[in-house]
Amino acid sequence: MTSRRAFLAASIAATASPFVAAAQPPTKTWRIGYLGPVSPSAGARLLESFRQGLRELGYAEGQNISIDYRWAEGRPDRFPALAVELTQLKVDVIVTYNNAGVAALQRATRTIPIVFASVGDPVASGFAASLARPGGNITGLTGLTAEVSRKWVELLREAVPTVFRVAVLTVSRDLAVYSLSSDRRACSDQNCRLWQVIEGAAKAVKAIPQLHAIAGPDEIEHAFANLIKDRAQGLIVLPHAVTNANRVRIASLAAEHRLPGMYPDSEYVEAGGLMSYAPNYSDQHRRAATFVDKILKGAKPADLPIEQPTKFELVVNMKTAKALGLTIPQSILARADRVID
Repeated sequence: MTSRRAFLAASIAATASPFVAAAQPPTKTWRIGYLGPVSPSAGARLLESFRQGLRELGYAEGQNISIDYRWAEGRPDRFPALAVELTQLKVDVIVTYNNAGVAALQRATRTIPIVFASVGDPVASGFAASLARPGGNITGLTGLTAEVSRKWVELLREAVPTVFRVAVLTVSRDLAVYSLSSDRRACSDQNCRLWQVIEGAAKAVKAIPQLHAIAGPDEIEHAFANLIKDRAQGLIVLPHAVTNANRVRIASLAAEHRLPGMYPDSEYVEAGGLMSYAPNYSDQHRRAATFVDKILKGAKPADLPIEQPTKFELVVNMKTAKALGLTIPQSILARADRVID
């Protein structure tokens, strides 16, 4: 009797299994667009942090997600065309980490969700109505703030007290707006607003800020020639796709001209720059995956509050300090999150 029951049970299971399998829907493959402002090699670390965040949430490329990559290669003029390309691919969500990239995506689509892993002042930039309620199809994590740019000046002067004339390198085709820096409403881009804060912070510590602008990578050497002519004693580099893509070149020129520099990203310091103070961008890219996850599960970007940075890093390159003949004060080293020897 027992063997007959076992036979009947096996027969029922065998008969039913094809229908059970057929009833299970296939796993959906979500399509993610990724717009990188630099080259694949220059953006590799941040991209891997984003992928790590996705893996931690159960996503794997080739299984339940696919990622379409577009890279601007440090050329902001490429953003509009790349943004349109990604929207035409009918992706479910697009990820980027650059103000100009977000602006291009915003012009390209008002429906596809956009997640930024790091931008400056998304409300003033017109990407969101407020941090708590973005209100559109864009959300994510903020990056640099006015307070961070103030710290650049203070930390550079504390690390190298002999620095009084500070060159500030920015990328802009329109410096007229910078000359109106007393009027905060005149600033239409992140770096102009950072310059306003740097101007005030420099005066507070009796330093003289000197603005030097380039329109593209071909002008970097010329800018350094000009700032040396202006007797600059220190350097602050403002964030931009152009400067980021050329960080090795910029750090090398700073070393050649013996300029202690403060940079907007630790990768400049790893390339030979003296110091950086910035949010932990790798952590932010990992966090950006949580926004993607929520959106793929039905959340609307309009309802997802924009997050502000919680982790900041002070990184110092002691090898560079020694090459410049500098003794970094213990007060700086004690606060450093990372010291490169």
